[in-house]
Amino acid sequence: MNANSTDYRIRAFQAEDMEAVLSIWLSVSVQAHDFIEPRFWESKQGAMRDVYLPASETYVAEALGQVVGFYSLYENTLAAIFVQPNQQGCGLGSALLEDAKRRREWLQLTVYAQNVSSVRFYEARGFVPMGEQLDEHTGEPELLMRFRRTSA
Repeated sequence: MNANSTDYRIRAFQAEDMEAVLSIWLSVSVQAHDFIEPRFWESKQGAMRDVYLPASETYVAEALGQVVGFYSLYENTLAAIFVQPNQQGCGLGSALLEDAKRRREWLQLTVYAQNVSSVRFYEARGFVPMGEQLDEHTGEPELLMRFRRTSA
């Protein structure tokens, strides 16, 4: 199943979406961050379920009744954006990001510096690097990026 711009919808997260969202988050985290041990991501599933997702404003992309991607906002921080691996490259990530950008005047995020494809994805969609820091959990360098909506 591949989504395209006409066969998915973005809607608010519901409790019954939790397992699908966690599954997408874990599989994409392991795949996109091969410089971090998979055990690290596996150990964070409980915190995602019990702390991070409940504290965030989360939206899912649904295609044919299945969750295929999601993003989470915590205040003006884009805390997460993930698309199921077999749906990547179809424009779904861009659609999720555009939906998030419509909900805020400005957004910031952090992205691992080694995750070059994600850095390029954000830059191509108007995010600019604002600085670099070390992730407190992994010790990996990450970029702080920001997007601000411009007035028409």
